[in-house]
Amino acid sequence: MIIKTKGGTKIWVILALAAVVWTAGSAVLGAAGNDETYKGLKLFTDVLEIVTQKYVDEVDTGEIIQKAIQGMVHSLDPHSSLLAPEAYEDLRIDTKGNFTGIGIHITLRNGFVTVISPIEGTPASKAGIRAQDRIVMVDDKRVNDLRQAVQLMRGPKGTPVKVTVIRQGEQEPLEFELVRDVIPVKSIKAHVLRPGFGYVWITNFTGNTTEDFLEALEKIESDSGPLKGLVLDLRNNGGGLLEESLEVSDIFIDEGAILSIKGRNPANTRVFNASPNEVERDYPIVVLINGGSASASEIVAGALQDHKRALILGTTSFGKGSVQTVESLRDGYGLKLTIARYYTPNGRSIQAKGIEPDIIVPYKPLEEPDDENGDDGFLKERDLQNHLDSGDTSEKKKTQDEDKANEQSGIGDVEFRVNPLEMENLRRDNQIMRALDILVSYNLFSGLDH
Repeated sequence: MIIKTKGGTKIWVILALAAVVWTAGSAVLGAAGNDETYKGLKLFTDVLEIVTQKYVDEVDTGEIIQKAIQGMVHSLDPHSSLLAPEAYEDLRIDTKGNFTGIGIHITLRNGFVTVISPIEGTPASKAGIRAQDRIVMVDDKRVNDLRQAVQLMRGPKGTPVKVTVIRQGEQEPLEFELVRDVIPVKSIKAHVLRPGFGYVWITNFTGNTTEDFLEALEKIESDSGPLKGLVLDLRNNGGGLLEESLEVSDIFIDEGAILSIKGRNPANTRVFNASPNEVERDYPIVVLINGGSASASEIVAGALQDHKRALILGTTSFGKGSVQTVESLRDGYGLKLTIARYYTPNGRSIQAKGIEPDIIVPYKPLEEPDDENGDDGFLKERDLQNHLDSGDTSEKKKTQDEDKANEQSGIGDVEFRVNPLEMENLRRDNQIMRALDILVSYNLFSGLDH
C-alpha cells in the first residue's frame, strides 16, 4: 500500500513498519504470533490511510506516525518514551555540563506533569516550587506531557517564564514568575554541623558526583578532626546516573550486594557488588530522605539501610525503582525503554513502594534554630557582673578550638567557606537537627561504661 504525504513523497508504510518489527527481533513475532502482529500492522496502516485521505485538515504523515510510536511507548510506563533528536540531546546535557531553564526534576504521574524535586539554588527552588506540585500551564499554555513541559520551561538565560501549578492543600492554582538561568550540574554541598559531625547533601547524581563526594568527605575528615558521625542528605534528589549511586554506596560498604536488577531478558539481570575500600569509614551515618528522593538516591538509601550502615530518617521516598536504557535510532532519535526493576541487597523492590525510613520525621522548619551550646535562655552565673572565672585554663583553649572549627563550618561547592546564613538555615531544619541529635547521642552512649 502506498500513502502520499503532505509534500507528495511516497512512503511504503507497510514495508517500513514490518521492517521495524523485524529488526526488533524474532522474539517480538514469536511472542505475539506472526498472524496477530501483521493483523495489527494492517489495522494501523488502514487507519493511517483513512486519516491521511479523509481527515478534515491535511496531516503530516511523518508526524502522526511519530506520535503513534510515542503513544505506544508511553502506554508501557511513565518513563519509557521516544526521544526526538533535541530531547535525546537534552538527556545527555542533564547528566553532563550545564543547561538553561528553571531547575526541576519532573515525571508524569496520574496524567499530570509532576515535580519530583526542585534543584537546590535554582530559580524554581528559590521561588518556592515544591516536590509533588503538578504543573498545569507554562506561559499560559496547558501542558500534558514531559517533552512539551521541558521545551516550554527551557530557554535562554535571563528570559521570563510563568509556571502554574496545582498544589495539594491549596484551593487555587499557584503562579510562579521565574527568570531562566544556567542550571549548573553541581551535586555536592557540605558543612561541618559541629566539630566532629559532618553534613553532605547530594542534590543529584551526575558524572562527577563520586569524585566531589570523596573530596567533601576528605575535607570534613581532615579539617574537623576525627569524624564522629555523618548526616547524608538525599532529600529532593531526583536521581541521575546509576553508576555514580553504586560508587557512592561502595564508599561505605566493603562487601556484599549493593543492588540487583531483574528484567525479562537475562542480559538485563545482574547483581552489583561492593569492593573493599582502602580508607575505612566506619563512623555512624544518618541518611535523610523524603518524597523527592528517587531512583539513584533510593539505591544509596536502600543499600546503606540493608547493610545496617546507616539509619534512614525522614519520610518515604518517591518509589522510582525501574531501570531505563536509551537506544540510539536513526536520524538522531533515541528510545528510552524500561528494561528492569531495582532491588535492594535484601531483595526489596523499590518500584512504587519507595524506601521507608527507620524513623519517620516529617519536615517542619524550626521557629528558632537549635542552640548548639544548649543555652535555654535562663540567666547564668557567667552573666552576672564581676563573676569569678572557672580557673580552668583548658576551657580557654577549648573555646578557641571551637571558634576555629566554626570558622570552617561551610563547604560550598566542595570548598570551605564561612556562610552563617546557610548554617542558620540548616539549624532551622528539624530533620537535620534530629539526625545530629541521634549521632551525638550514639557517641555519648558508646563512651559510657557498660
